[in-house]
Amino acid sequence: MAPPHEKLAESLAALKKLQDQRIVAVRSSDLSRTHRERLLKSGFLQEVMKGWYIPANPNQRQGETTGWYASFWDFCANYLNGRFGKDWCIAPEPSLSFHAGNRTVPGQLLVRSPAGGNKPTALLHGTSVFDMRASMPTARDIAETDGLRLYALPAALIEASPTFFAQKPTDARTALAMFSDASEILTRLLEGGHSTIAGRLAGAFRNIGRERIADDIVRNMQAADYTVRETDPFDTRLELSLPRRETSPYAGRIRLMWQEMRGAVMENFPAAPGRPNDAGAYLRRVDDVYVTDAYHSLSIEGYRVSPELIDRVRSGTWNADMNSQDGEHRDALAARGYYQAFEAAKRSVASVLSNENPGRVVDEDHGGWYRELFAPSVASGIVKPGDLAGYRSERVFIRNSMHVPLPPNAVLDAMPVFFEMLEAEEHPAVRVVLGHFIFVYIHPYMDGNGRMGRFLMNVMMAAGSYPWTVIPVQRRADYMAALERASVHHDIVPFSRFLGELTRQAMSGETTAMLPAS
Repeated sequence: MAPPHEKLAESLAALKKLQDQRIVAVRSSDLSRTHRERLLKSGFLQEVMKGWYIPANPNQRQGETTGWYASFWDFCANYLNGRFGKDWCIAPEPSLSFHAGNRTVPGQLLVRSPAGGNKPTALLHGTSVFDMRASMPTARDIAETDGLRLYALPAALIEASPTFFAQKPTDARTALAMFSDASEILTRLLEGGHSTIAGRLAGAFRNIGRERIADDIVRNMQAADYTVRETDPFDTRLELSLPRRETSPYAGRIRLMWQEMRGAVMENFPAAPGRPNDAGAYLRRVDDVYVTDAYHSLSIEGYRVSPELIDRVRSGTWNADMNSQDGEHRDALAARGYYQAFEAAKRSVASVLSNENPGRVVDEDHGGWYRELFAPSVASGIVKPGDLAGYRSERVFIRNSMHVPLPPNAVLDAMPVFFEMLEAEEHPAVRVVLGHFIFVYIHPYMDGNGRMGRFLMNVMMAAGSYPWTVIPVQRRADYMAALERASVHHDIVPFSRFLGELTRQAMSGETTAMLPAS
């Protein structure tokens, strides 16, 4: 009889064979009962519903959502194909959001199928799929992306309800910005005789500055003897000049989020105190806050560091080859990397205090911060030097967040636009809040995004003459909840108020970012 570890190895090999076929939704029939029960018991398989499972990490904590959110879209694609074959597609409005680069896990995914049961199917962590019994769009109006069967973009716009534009304005505007002319829209409007929808879409295109498309819709429908009353389905109008056609939905998304959120930031963040007269004094105060900043920033990311360790790595008395436990060694490497990155970010602070454009400074310097952040890990052989070259090339997920960061190919579209918006922004508070938020929303690196976002935030603080501001580890839950609200619901107010409160405290000399008693 094979020993238990060999039996588990056989079951893991069977699971790996399925994963190599890109199967995320594992059916009971995909594995023998013996393999299935062994993998469930050992934590390598998790039940989603009766007869359906996903691969799992046995080390994840009870109630951990990260694995499920990371698997959600792939699971749904596999599950729906297994249940309906090709006779299903995601409903028009979630299709529009997906086309617009919104990969946030929804509470309930709406799906259409002629075999739908008109009822929800409960999944993990409060999510569900609702399969409506409804006819399918024509083959022309179905687009397949990452295994998901979506309404094609023009068809989804036509089918979307009027409330979608008000409830999800970023998704709607991002989708509209992907059109350079009215041809694909007009064909479907004329074929269906959709005069009311034509008026709504004309108003929507005019809202984002696509005057020619709006005029073409109205004129062509009128030429075909339809009466068109143009209406704007959005609640607001943005003063924003979009490219003639935004080929990447992610680039358009960043432009629109910035413009939609900046007003709320200005209303909920303290006014800038004015540029300091003494740059040297400002930099000395930054030095004074280093140990506190490093302790809290590293602790937020789960590192176990002490003020004493932080001081030792700064003074150079810590040796990367010191004998220590693996966890202690990892923490010490992170502390040394933080010091080196802090020094690099401080040079960026000096640049913005010399009246250089802060967006341009950060664009040019942030790669250097990142290399310094992980340089000790490279020297120790834990991280490969090539891992620090440019942005990530793999998918990444945020622990317990429903927000799914941009796919790797989209990062290259989004980051130049992010820095373009940062460089053009004149309001100091907007640079602080949106600089931090949108950087971590994109999540351009495999690791270190939170620390990088806080460095970026504090360089923007210096540009507005706000003091270097520490986010206390004791406020981590509030911090993460505010970021989640902004990422998933596009509500930047809680994050603006959270950072604004900490900034006011720093400006008054009061702070909750204290060091632990030694």
